[in-house]
Amino acid sequence: MTDPYSVLGVPRTASEDDIRKAFRKLAKKHHPDLNPGDKAAEAKFKEIGQANDILSDPEKRRRFDAGEIDGTGQEMPPRGFYRDQAGGRGGKYEHAGGHESFVDMGGIFSEMFGERRGGHGPGFGGGGFDMGGMPVSYSLRVPFLVAARGGKQRVTLPDGKTLDIDVPEGTTDGQTLRLKGQGMPGSQGRPPGDAYVEIHVEPHAFFQPRDNDIHVELPVTVTEATLGGKVKVPTVGGAVMLNVPAGSNTGTSLRLKGRGLLDRKSGQRGDQYVKLKVVLPETPDDKLKEFLASWEAGRGYDPRKEMEQFT
Repeated sequence: MTDPYSVLGVPRTASEDDIRKAFRKLAKKHHPDLNPGDKAAEAKFKEIGQANDILSDPEKRRRFDAGEIDGTGQEMPPRGFYRDQAGGRGGKYEHAGGHESFVDMGGIFSEMFGERRGGHGPGFGGGGFDMGGMPVSYSLRVPFLVAARGGKQRVTLPDGKTLDIDVPEGTTDGQTLRLKGQGMPGSQGRPPGDAYVEIHVEPHAFFQPRDNDIHVELPVTVTEATLGGKVKVPTVGGAVMLNVPAGSNTGTSLRLKGRGLLDRKSGQRGDQYVKLKVVLPETPDDKLKEFLASWEAGRGYDPRKEMEQFT
């Protein structure tokens, strides 16, 4: 016997709200409009609706729990009563060529998709679908700088159509963008559904985001670190000049205020933190080598002295 609780994946103690949420989630996943030609999905969709029909009706739920009706709504016993009585158009099912098709489920789908169309909503009628188009979901990989700065990004829909969507500045990984009217087409002239695009931001070669701040490691020469000076540093908004203090070391961290990512909720920008990394020239410089060999002060300090206490 079909157990409507198992079909919807809820316990017998589930509240009406739990049942409603479970039904919405499964109905969207297995809706025939989103699974064209998939007989298994169609059968599952009918099973889900049947389970919801039992559990969303307090009296039917009570009768099922009491063993008076089974998971299809049939009397226990005799069998066959429900299907004989449900053949009219006022019921949840109607027979059509030996198959049941859903009817009169407008209320729940109106709530699911935020629409009310007359007294019946976007329900099912005449044995076929009579509702606005279903929403569809996509995922889209977006370059880091496009998400950080905002810009156009092209997405290809399953029907081959391409769309240039606007990625807002400060878009974050996992954020979903809504494309109104780009979902499944509606039946009988009803409007299409919406498309929802989940953004996956690609990592950058050297920008490391942490919340709304940006961290970057900046190579500097020995001369720049020793004598100090202004150097060019990249930011998500373009290169800026950074003042490197004289005597800087690898690991010195400098802040560029307001050069991080835009927080779309607060409208504030994070900061960029620049960590210096002293880099020697790839080709050995003979004069530098001669200087260091004769640099007496260079032998007067031990940068590893603090490590001795741990050995």
